[in-house]
Amino acid sequence: MKTCINAILKTMAISASVISTVLSPTSVFAQNPIRVMVGFPPGGATDVMARALANELSKQMHREFVVENRPGASGNIAASAVARATPNGESLLFVASTHATNPSLYSNLSFDAKNDFATIGMVATSPYVLVVNPKLTVKSVDELTAYLKQHPGEINFASASAGTGQHLAGEVYKKDAGVNILHVPYKGSSAALSDLIAGRVEMMFDNVAVMMPHIKSGALRPLAVTSQQRFKEFPDVPTMAEEGYADFNVVSWFALLAPAKTPVQYLDELNIKVNEVLKSESFIKQLAEFGATPKSSTREQSNAFIDTEITRWHKVINDLGLKIN
Repeated sequence: MKTCINAILKTMAISASVISTVLSPTSVFAQNPIRVMVGFPPGGATDVMARALANELSKQMHREFVVENRPGASGNIAASAVARATPNGESLLFVASTHATNPSLYSNLSFDAKNDFATIGMVATSPYVLVVNPKLTVKSVDELTAYLKQHPGEINFASASAGTGQHLAGEVYKKDAGVNILHVPYKGSSAALSDLIAGRVEMMFDNVAVMMPHIKSGALRPLAVTSQQRFKEFPDVPTMAEEGYADFNVVSWFALLAPAKTPVQYLDELNIKVNEVLKSESFIKQLAEFGATPKSSTREQSNAFIDTEITRWHKVINDLGLKIN
């Protein structure tokens, strides 16, 4: 009888050990690299931010976090891949604010932006800046608006892709200002910037992180930032609100997600580690170089924020009458 009990206890101990190994947040991390999927090409703000975070998480956790770019459809290709991935912690998704706008822009998504993902945490926010090629002599948003009204349909605005924050910012400005400008979508910010600097397109909204070096070099002229406060690197550049667009609320944000049904232990562990990274001086310094501000949050706060953004943008996009096939 004693032998039987000992055998049962031994079996229970082994089972508990196996379960612990399966559910331990570090067990999978110890075995394989963690893929951080990015739905945009290398060089854009989302990619740059993801690589900075992956590098810091690798150092914090002594695990390998590898960024994998799967560009296309405003991040939907990468999101679809992660939504279908095994929820074991090996595949993560680094998203920008397009994650909240795509459900209203695309009618046939292969994933549910709310229910197919588990939120790990917010990472950062970054304002957009409205810039023009210097060949346009305008020095303010008022001057730009006046010029556009005098030249309807003659000026193009660029974006990294149809449906991105850059695109939506341009459409919101177009509607609010009552101007006729043409949208030119590209395959990533880098391609759009090349044509903007070359003068093949005239204006663009994009993350401060991407625009900063080109503004400092004089290749582009900033007219306004989309945040509520002026950007410290460009104290002389007004906000859109100061320029008369009080309701212009288009700010880029970044978050880290996992497939739905990923064990809570993984998610909680990663949330803790992400928030530790966001407090580190080295990462804060990197964010500042990107024109971004860290956004620490619990998983619950992150979920609530993203849900609110999805709801808010649904109304904005419907009011604009935008749809992407």
